[in-house]
Amino acid sequence: MSSQESAERTAPELDVRSMPKPQKHPAIFAAYEALPVGGAFILVNDHDPRHLRDEFEARHPGGHGWEYLMRERGNWRVRLTRLASTPLPRVLADAGALAADVGAPGVGGAVWRLQEGERDLDSNVIAIPPGGGIGAHAGPDVDVLVHVLAGGGRLVTERESVDLAPGAVVWLPRLSRRGFEAGADGLRYLTVHRRRQALAIADAPHRDR
Repeated sequence: MSSQESAERTAPELDVRSMPKPQKHPAIFAAYEALPVGGAFILVNDHDPRHLRDEFEARHPGGHGWEYLMRERGNWRVRLTRLASTPLPRVLADAGALAADVGAPGVGGAVWRLQEGERDLDSNVIAIPPGGGIGAHAGPDVDVLVHVLAGGGRLVTERESVDLAPGAVVWLPRLSRRGFEAGADGLRYLTVHRRRQALAIADAPHRDR
């Protein structure tokens, strides 16, 4: 018996062919998370689980093994192996590339978002066109860190305006009132904050001055 055949016999099977479709992927990921490093199971499916493979590549790039063992109609078998104890650190984007087209006509709003499914943080790259802005508003109930990538402008607070230039790292305390004004070249910045359902912009009363 070959080592591969031996491994196939000892690895447990997860047959999802009779499961309702909405339950399949959660069950597979739960089985994967229960594996020790180096552990494996055989996934049995009735079709090529290529969309599942895309999910594994997004959530565990470089940290999992995916090996087709059988590709027969109604009987697809894949060995899934856990190669790392947690998702691996990795580069998600090139800040230089994200800043390269600052001020481009018609470009505004979130031009990049953190997409990782299992995370505690949210992050976006916000583009404001030349002369544009985000009106004064009360921030969400999370602290926000801002890193200016390109362009320039001003941060307007309750008391004063703060000049923004590339490289500036700005702290926005939770619930603080703020607004952004882009300069002649536009403004582009990265935000990082604790994950929450939504970052709603809400009005807040001005304090007495």
